[in-house]
Amino acid sequence: MQLRLSLIDAFTEVAFRGNPAAVVQLESAADQDWMQSVAAELNQPMTAFVVARDDGDYDLRWFTPTIEVDICGHATLATTHVLGGDVSFHTKSGVLRCRKLGDHTIEMNFPAIPVANETDPTPLAASLRIDAGRIIAAWTEGEWCLVELRTPHDVRTLAPDFAALYERGGVVIAFAAPGERTGIDSVCRVFEPACGIDEDPATGSAHCVLAPLLAARTGRTSFIGEQASSRGAVVDYELVGDRVVLRGVAVTVVEGALVTTR
Repeated sequence: MQLRLSLIDAFTEVAFRGNPAAVVQLESAADQDWMQSVAAELNQPMTAFVVARDDGDYDLRWFTPTIEVDICGHATLATTHVLGGDVSFHTKSGVLRCRKLGDHTIEMNFPAIPVANETDPTPLAASLRIDAGRIIAAWTEGEWCLVELRTPHDVRTLAPDFAALYERGGVVIAFAAPGERTGIDSVCRVFEPACGIDEDPATGSAHCVLAPLLAARTGRTSFIGEQASSRGAVVDYELVGDRVVLRGVAVTVVEGALVTTR
């Protein structure tokens, strides 16, 4: 059996930038262990598995090389890029409606993820290998941890202790706002070694965490975020009620087939 396999760079107009995602188009629902094995074999930050439903929508699941996750922006962007047109995905985070705009930008409607529980930043300072005085505040909600640093330079120059972050678990978003360049409202980096990814290059869902905080702080709802990973990415994000609209583009890098039995 051969299944269509695409490798897409998301949140970028240029190949080998942004965040890579593998997209596997299934003919029917697949076994979870098999999908995890495929994701481990492909070894991309995320592998998306998509299957058409009888109602015209799609079922979508996301796997890092080590675990299944509940939400992923860049792999959803990649999957929409592959399928084309307006699509609705049924996922562990509910129905995500996506559409292609006229300029090839893809618009995705995701749930906002508020993080309101302020936490002691001292242990995070040690894990991020930064002086605690450079941390303004930190908040947590479930697996998410949001850490505000004093300057974009602090964010860009982080050299975390990934073993310590692995032991901590969850996803750590380090950010500063605004950016140092005109038009950039936030600069962030995202670390999730417990999910099999030391640093995620471009993370749509992280901006679902940032949007409610920045909207409450500024009174605005629309923002441009830079993700300061080595590959680099720009994310257009907007808070709309309890949802976040993410916008970005993607580039096809590889088209092929997954030759396997399951």
